[in-house]
Formats: sequence, C-alpha cells, structure tokens
Amino acid sequence: MAPVVHGLEAKYSEEIGFSFLDIEDAQNANLMKEFGFRYQPMFVLVDGEGTPVKTWFGAVSVDDFEAEFAKVTN
Repeated sequence: MAPVVHGLEAKYSEEIGFSFLDIEDAQNANLMKEFGFRYQPMFVLVDGEGTPVKTWFGAVSVDDFEAEFAKVTN
C-alpha cells in the first residue's frame, strides 16, 4: 500500500494533509485508541475538524481513496 498512499500524497498534498503512524511507537497509542485501530493497514480520512469521515482496513484501491477525497475537497 505504501506506493499507492505515497502517490496519492504527492497528488493531493495541496488539498489533504497526510500523516503516518508507526504502530510500534508507544507515543501513538492514544491516537490508535481514538481511531479504533485494530487491523494493519488502516487508513482514516478526517475532515478539517478532526472528525473521521471514512475508515478503510486492508488494501484499498486508488479509485476508492479518490472517491472519498472528492467528497471532502469539493
């Protein structure tokens, strides 16, 4: 998934901020709990207020990501 996500990050960096969490870093435990982390990979799209609007588990297609990005960037 890394090439897909990094490609999307390059394409959408002007509109969407991307953050990556290391699940083995104890400093991320609170965020993982807040977002209900339970499967790797996990992706969470949050709005400008920090509210999750979509969560994906496992492999996700570029088209699926872009469909949700369109909803929050337009």
